[in-house]
Amino acid sequence: MKTGLQKIWDVVRLRSLRARIFLILILVGIVPNIIMELVIVKTYEVKAVEQRSATVQNQLMVLANHLIANEFLASYNPNSPYKLESHEIIEAELDMLSNLYEGRVMIIGPNYKVILDTYNISEGRTMISEEVVKCFRGENITNYDGEHGYIEMTTPIVSTTDADNTVQGVMLTSISDQTITSTMRSLNRNAMAFEIITIVMVVTFSFIVSGMLTGPFERITKAIAELKAGYSNDPISVKSYTETVHISDAFNQLQSRMKTVDDSRKEFVSNVSHELKTPLTSMKVLADSLIAQPDAPAELYREFMEDIASEIDRENSIITDLLALTKMDMSKQELNITSVNIGDLAEIILKRLRPIARKKDIELTLEEKREVIADVDEVKMSLIMTNLVENAIKYNKEHGSVNVTLDSDFQNFIFTVGDSGCGIPEESLPFIFDRFYRVDKSHSREIGGTGLGLAITRSAVLLHRGTIGVVSEEGTGSTFTVTIPLNYTGA
Repeated sequence: MKTGLQKIWDVVRLRSLRARIFLILILVGIVPNIIMELVIVKTYEVKAVEQRSATVQNQLMVLANHLIANEFLASYNPNSPYKLESHEIIEAELDMLSNLYEGRVMIIGPNYKVILDTYNISEGRTMISEEVVKCFRGENITNYDGEHGYIEMTTPIVSTTDADNTVQGVMLTSISDQTITSTMRSLNRNAMAFEIITIVMVVTFSFIVSGMLTGPFERITKAIAELKAGYSNDPISVKSYTETVHISDAFNQLQSRMKTVDDSRKEFVSNVSHELKTPLTSMKVLADSLIAQPDAPAELYREFMEDIASEIDRENSIITDLLALTKMDMSKQELNITSVNIGDLAEIILKRLRPIARKKDIELTLEEKREVIADVDEVKMSLIMTNLVENAIKYNKEHGSVNVTLDSDFQNFIFTVGDSGCGIPEESLPFIFDRFYRVDKSHSREIGGTGLGLAITRSAVLLHRGTIGVVSEEGTGSTFTVTIPLNYTGA
């Protein structure tokens, strides 16, 4: 189990599932909200500027019409002490407009001279700017400077009597955006307050939901920890999600497999102890018998010593097979893979075993349906063939037969050994590859079997990534089939 500091470190590094879910929920809950608020504020600013500009522009157009109607551009003299009543009215309207919008209005004549300035600063000066030039060409320009807090716009003064609508002058207007700025400050304050409330709510919601989502996994971890500590052997069942059901089922299957392996290990140790103890017990009995008969004849001594030697050979055979099986069980067992003609190898094996077959008058045949060249470990392949053919001979009946068949397809080669023996009972078939398992224990001991031959054979086949199976019928015989890939691919 992880300590509290390790859990905190996992959270900081985002290795914790809960931390990742928590972060995702926060991002999903807060980021869109912030973006939406920014968009709303910005949209308001744009719309407010457009609306304010349009309102002012409409009033300026009315004033422009008044200027044209009263021939203001041609007759107005800012330095004259005497002004027409219409001029005074226009000046008053301009002053009222500039005061209303806290701005400034300048009227520029066709020669780019400032005719009237509501600030009384630039009258008589030349005003040439990009906006003014474009306005004389007929373009209305509106610029918003949020940093300095004003909206600048140009309004053409157009004579409606001219056929070509000539621009006779320009009204350059700057108005304050104080109202917009104040409203935006209020919106920003409200948005900030809303964001804080939203963040608190989202963080709380994310913390609760992430805990709920990862809770089943925590329960699985706790159950595994209890099982590891030995507090419980019960299967894990967390059915909150499909994923936790799959994890629970997989773990329970693993637990069942481990229990099977552990039971098999205990049984194996028991069998090894029994198999190794039996020859020792026999030797002990024989030796004690000789000790109890100090005057025993030499023939008896010789007979007993032969029996003792036989038991020693049996003990040695068991130990040799156990060592071979142990080596094959090693996870890093290496194979000496070479390209081998399986038919030639089978011929060598059968030639070696034919003398044993002749003793029981057993016919030993090989049928090679096609030439087979495969990548195998020749030593272990010889072991597989030898064990299967030798068993077929040993457990056969007098005047029987052993038929070995070799065939292949485009992926595997198939090595089949069929005999005419007594067969294997159906209830014994699932166990014949188990270590020390014997169908007929008494008969097996007579012919010197250790009960490890098929277990060794199966391990050698599995090392080649192959399969081995058996079909048997009592009174008819058995057929073992080994299927091994032609090309060894490794782990």
